[in-house]
Amino acid sequence: MKSKNILKRLLALAVTTGVCALVVLTAPAGKVHATETATEPMVRSVYTNELIPASQATLRPIAVMMPTDKAAQPSYGISNAKILYEIMEEGNISRQLAIIDNWHGLDRIGNIRSCRDYYIPEACEWDPILIHFGGVYYMQDKITAPHINNLSGTYEYGTGGDRPGAGQFYRTTDRKAPHNAYISAAGITKASNKLGYSLTIREEYYNPSHFTFANGVNTLEQYGNAVPGNVVDLSEIFSYTKSSFTYNAETGLYYKNIHGKAQTDGLNGEQLTFSNVIIQNTNWDKRDAKGYLTFQNIDSTSDGYYFTKGRGIHITWKKTSDYAPTKYYDDNGNEIQINEGKTYIAIAQKGKN
Repeated sequence: MKSKNILKRLLALAVTTGVCALVVLTAPAGKVHATETATEPMVRSVYTNELIPASQATLRPIAVMMPTDKAAQPSYGISNAKILYEIMEEGNISRQLAIIDNWHGLDRIGNIRSCRDYYIPEACEWDPILIHFGGVYYMQDKITAPHINNLSGTYEYGTGGDRPGAGQFYRTTDRKAPHNAYISAAGITKASNKLGYSLTIREEYYNPSHFTFANGVNTLEQYGNAVPGNVVDLSEIFSYTKSSFTYNAETGLYYKNIHGKAQTDGLNGEQLTFSNVIIQNTNWDKRDAKGYLTFQNIDSTSDGYYFTKGRGIHITWKKTSDYAPTKYYDDNGNEIQINEGKTYIAIAQKGKN
C-alpha cells in the first residue's frame, strides 16, 4: 500500500501524461486500424534529475561494495551507478560503494568485496539493498539492525552473523579469489523475495530530498572565488588508486581514471563519467593496530569541494542521521545546485593530506 502511495505522488509530478493515438495503415488498402498506445508518465530521477519512467522511480536501488584493487579491474555494472562513493580502508587502499537504481537486467554485477560500518550511513541515504561479501566485526551492530536489508556472500560481519542470500553469489574462472565474486539481477530478486525484502522504496525510511539540481546548467561562474577544475587529482587522498578526473568540455563530463588509466566497466568497456565531483572532508580515526578506520559520517562541522563544468568551489556539508541525505552548501550558506547527471563523492580523511 505504501509503494502505491509513493507511485501516486510520483504520478502527480509526471512531466508527460495521457494517451496518444497511433493510426496504422495495413493491407488491404482502404482499411484503417486505429490503436492506442499508453505513454507512461515520466518523472525526474532523485539521483540524476534526468527523466525516467514513473514506475522506475519507485524501484529500490542496490548499493554494491566494489574494489579498487588493480587486479580487480574492471568492475562489472559499475557504469550503471548514478552515485559512486570512494572511501579509504585499512591498508591504505580505498573501496567503492556503487548506488545503482537500474540494476534489473544486469547478469554480472561486481566483483563484490567486503563492507565496513562507515559505508552503511552513506548507503542508507538511498534505502538500498546492500550487497557485500562479508565485513569486519566493527560493523556487527549496524549490519544486523532490523531495518538493514543486505545480501552477503559470506558471514556478514566477518567473524559471525548470517549469510543472507549467499546462495545467489557466484564466482568466475577469469580471475582468482577474492576478485571473482559476482551476483546477477535475477539472483538479487530471488534472494530478496525469499528474505522478504521490499523491491520498492520503503516510505517509512526513504527520504527523497537529496540533491538540489540547477534549473538549467550551473557553470559556477556566479562564484568569484571559483577555481579551475579541468583536472581533479585525488592522488593525495587515494594514494594507491591515484583516482583522478579529466573534464571534457565537449561532453560537459568528467572522465574517471584509476591506476593511471581509464576506469571502465567490464560489461560495456565504457569509461566512467560524471557531471558532478564532490570531495567531502570527513573526520576520521584509526581504530586499532590492524589499521581499521572509523569515519564521522554524521556531522555538521566539515568542508569539501564541488567540481562541475571545469570549475570548483569550496563547500561545507551536513548529515544528521543515517537515513538523512547529506546536504552541501556554498560559502554563502546556500545549498549548492548541482548539474543533471551522475555524481561521484570522495569521502576524504580530513587533515591527512
